[in-house]
Amino acid sequence: MATLLILNILWQVSVLAIVTIGLAVVFGQLRIMNMAHGELVMIGAYAPVMTSLLGLPGYANIVVCLVTVGLIALLMERLVIRHFYGRAFDSLLATWGLSILLRETVELIFGRGYQSVPQYVPGTFSISGTDYPLYRLVVMAGIIPIFAGLYIWYRKSKIGVEIKAMVENPSLAQACGINTSRLSAGCFIFGALTAGVAGLLLAPTIRVEPMMGLDYLIRSFFSLVIGGLGSFEGLFIGVGIIAGAQSTLGALFNQTYGYLFILILSIVFLWLRPDGIYRRS
Repeated sequence: MATLLILNILWQVSVLAIVTIGLAVVFGQLRIMNMAHGELVMIGAYAPVMTSLLGLPGYANIVVCLVTVGLIALLMERLVIRHFYGRAFDSLLATWGLSILLRETVELIFGRGYQSVPQYVPGTFSISGTDYPLYRLVVMAGIIPIFAGLYIWYRKSKIGVEIKAMVENPSLAQACGINTSRLSAGCFIFGALTAGVAGLLLAPTIRVEPMMGLDYLIRSFFSLVIGGLGSFEGLFIGVGIIAGAQSTLGALFNQTYGYLFILILSIVFLWLRPDGIYRRS
């Protein structure tokens, strides 16, 4: 029982981390409250369904996911998002409308019914006498080097330095020769693509349907509220608290208690510590 609980907590932390990283980039760096983030996760989850309908082999899932989400993100940025950088509340209203549009479009194409996606890596693996899905273990193991690479890249690369400069003072960054328009667009599309990939990874473990994105948007936002914006450290602190609390309370009682706890905790943080636990210097 204890082993299963620990593995489930690690899985929930891993899943929420890869879902939240995209929102952290867009909200933390660009001050865009992207209410369509959950719908981008949902569209990524539909990628295997689209691949099957197109008659393509399974390994084309990632290509279909990246192309579809990338094109949607590009259109969103060019037509709407570019006008709302640094305006969190206005962007919330604009992207809320986009989320409804994306959800209704997917519902029109695929219907309201649930879609079932087969496991990419079937089978189980025994840990301390507990059989656990092999696919989940592969995903958890793969997320560690991915986030380590992103952390090093953000800290050490030239683009990472330019992003920090743009966030701190966009006018000065532009005066120094940084193309802030292109950089902002790149950050938004990157955040959208990570949401799509998160949906693709989640697809075999959940029921894929048009309304699925709302849950991931809420939990991602709560993670950033508690952990703090603009840093990997804050992201993992928030994700660990939200996913750990929800998994533990869900196992001991039911999921309703888990949702109630994170809602109350998020309200307390918004009231008493709006910058979160880890404040970016």
